[in-house]
Amino acid sequence: MTESTAVVDKHSAARPTGAELYTRLLAAFLLPFLAAAFVLLYLLPGTTDALFAWTIEPPLTAMFLASAYLGGIWFFAAAARPGNWRAVNRGIPAVLVFATLLLVATLLHLDKFHPGHISFIVWFALYLTTPALVVILMIVNRHTDDGTHAPRDYRVPLPTRIVLAAIGVASLATGLALFFQADALIAAWPWTLTPLTAQVMGAALTLPGIVNLALLRDPRWSAFRTVFQAQIVSLVAIVLALIIRAADLKLAPSSVVFCAGIALSLVAYVLFYLHNDRRSIRPR
Repeated sequence: MTESTAVVDKHSAARPTGAELYTRLLAAFLLPFLAAAFVLLYLLPGTTDALFAWTIEPPLTAMFLASAYLGGIWFFAAAARPGNWRAVNRGIPAVLVFATLLLVATLLHLDKFHPGHISFIVWFALYLTTPALVVILMIVNRHTDDGTHAPRDYRVPLPTRIVLAAIGVASLATGLALFFQADALIAAWPWTLTPLTAQVMGAALTLPGIVNLALLRDPRWSAFRTVFQAQIVSLVAIVLALIIRAADLKLAPSSVVFCAGIALSLVAYVLFYLHNDRRSIRPR
């Protein structure tokens, strides 16, 4: 092989595939919007009437949604890295369901939004297009992850996967119930919700549910390491939100149960992550 041929081969190997380029571009496109939404909803939750697509009350609801966006920032920052599809693949279906449900909620409650406001225009445009963009992402990457293991990859044991799947079913069932039966569950929720915010909360709760269920058919830790990092980041933000906005919680048993469930979930996820990570190395 001549020197010039070797140089051409080296550059060809380094050139990203169409699927990888699309993945990185979509991630880079979404990240600024996720960051802006997080700042508005988590750091300025009391200003949604003036700065956001619709008025969110109480502020705890805004911070809860922002926590999901923070996890999304972590997730899509990983997706933007070259050759990292295996690390984010199993989280993409959850993103698709979340974005689709938020689009449906928006269309059902258009009268609650701030028409003409830049935040609403951006919100509506993003959720109108994101489901289709994510479907394209899944199609172009359908052969990118062949299911093989990374070097020294760790297989999550089946009993552990079953436990996490059970947690996922509970989260998914709660999320779907909130979305489709909002009026029936609003009174029992730990803080005040409207039909719109109940559906938004429900959409957010489907995220961990769908991810955990994916563990049943894919035991590779390399395929879930980044996704669980994102879930832990989101849970930490939720715990802080519950502490900061404790005054928004109702004085009811449901508040105790919810807060305890979130705290226990965070502890369980951290222990699960550390346990698996000690038995594996970060895949390249």
